[in-house]
Amino acid sequence: MTQGDTQAGITLPIHIDGIQKLLPHRYPFLLIDRVVEFEPGKRVLCYKNVSANEQFFQGHFPSQPVMPGVLVVEALAQAGGILSHLTRGKNHNGNLSYLVKVDAAKFSRMVVPGDRLELEVSIKREIRNMTMYSGIARVDGQQAACAEILCAEVPR
Repeated sequence: MTQGDTQAGITLPIHIDGIQKLLPHRYPFLLIDRVVEFEPGKRVLCYKNVSANEQFFQGHFPSQPVMPGVLVVEALAQAGGILSHLTRGKNHNGNLSYLVKVDAAKFSRMVVPGDRLELEVSIKREIRNMTMYSGIARVDGQQAACAEILCAEVPR
């Protein structure tokens, strides 16, 4: 499903108001700005626009600002939460996804103000209330980071 498509009541792209209905995060910890592609049970593609106004840049190398790698991984985890929520729809029951484990994280390119972070996350496997995601973050088509992320879904 790509921009303009409608499937199962979901119209893409999903902008910030729709994302806030899917995730419990709020500024400054909401790290997804737009959902542009979605394949139920398979993958999602989201964007994060990296602005010089982000709070973390004030303390993370202010003279040469770099987005912290842990926040890139958190953005991938949030994209995974959106994928699960959209896939399960009404069966999501308002559950929350919590980060359980991060494996094989690699950082290949710095993310700086002005970049648009492209977050592609796919489901590797699901076991009971846990989902293993594979995520890749790109800037201008170049891989910036990748990780395998395990999240647990728990009642609110």
